[in-house]
Amino acid sequence: MAEQQQPQDDTADAPAETSEPKSSPLKNPRVRIVLLLVLAAAVIGGVLWYVRYQSVGKFMQGTDDAYIQADAVTISPKVSGYVDRLFVADNQQVKAGAPLLQIDARDYRAQAAQVEAQIDVARANAAGVRAQISEQQAAIDKARSDLAAARSDAAFAHAEVVRYQPLAASGAETREKLSQLQNQARQADAQVAAANAALISATRRVGTLQAQVRQAQAQGEASRAQLQAANVNVGATILRASIDGRVGDKTVRTGQFVQAGTRLMSIVPVQQLYVTANFKETQLGLMRVGQPVTLEADALPGVEIHGHVESVSPGTGAQFSLLPPQNATGNFTKIVQRVPVRIALDAGAETRKLLVPGMSVDVTVDTRSAKGAVQRIREEQDQHNEARGR
Repeated sequence: MAEQQQPQDDTADAPAETSEPKSSPLKNPRVRIVLLLVLAAAVIGGVLWYVRYQSVGKFMQGTDDAYIQADAVTISPKVSGYVDRLFVADNQQVKAGAPLLQIDARDYRAQAAQVEAQIDVARANAAGVRAQISEQQAAIDKARSDLAAARSDAAFAHAEVVRYQPLAASGAETREKLSQLQNQARQADAQVAAANAALISATRRVGTLQAQVRQAQAQGEASRAQLQAANVNVGATILRASIDGRVGDKTVRTGQFVQAGTRLMSIVPVQQLYVTANFKETQLGLMRVGQPVTLEADALPGVEIHGHVESVSPGTGAQFSLLPPQNATGNFTKIVQRVPVRIALDAGAETRKLLVPGMSVDVTVDTRSAKGAVQRIREEQDQHNEARGR
């Protein structure tokens, strides 16, 4: 009985084969439709991306090596001295011509007064010499009178000699008398010569005095030039803003002694900001002045600021460095150079309030306006090569 039941137990203990083979998800129509739609969307997206890249994307040249800048003016004194007054505070907005600080001007005013005294001395010297010239005119007149009298005496003496010569020859008068008359005539001639020399000397004395007048006038002109320089120094004791802007980097205090040429503060023209973007040389092929620019400042994330290309540097940044590279010496390693490009900001007043020099920006230049330039360059070069081949 036990032997007959054993097979039944073996059959009952065997696992039942009830599992069926699983079907592939791709056989599901819905899955296949979804996959087709995804594939179609990917293809369409790729085509649209390629079309946009060929028409727009490849003409967009961007860089993050760009910074906001301004042509700040350094304020330095022309003269040395103690700071008497400060008219501005840190970060204050100023207008062109507004006073910034004043240096003690007493020493420079004293120098100007001293030069004015020298001018007065030169003027007095010139007046004194002119008075001497007037006196010399009287001396000249006297010398002329003396010369006329001497000539008259000489004429009379010679007439007497002529009159006594026949008398002495006839014996009516003695030879001694004639000799006396001839001697008197010679003395009269000598007096004429002396009077004439005195007249020449008095006349030449006027020229000497006139030269002294000119010398005094020249001294006066030199003193007036010194006075102008002294007045310039007096005016330079007040430092004024040369442009509109904001005061920055102010290091001067009241009572401080400042040397000529020392940097005291800077005036930053915040309304004339621009961006210097350092593009790689491989990005400049289609870049032209006037092309539109889109900027995004790190201080204003998500805000697009517009501008345009204002100019391109005439050399790479390395060429204008303190020690420009000399690639002809040593081992040469080719490195892509960067060229500074100046970009003008077309931003409003509210945006400019938040932008200051030194901030970092991301720059993108739209070069589509010059997309045909490369082809024109190729054609031009081909024509040039053909002309050389002829």
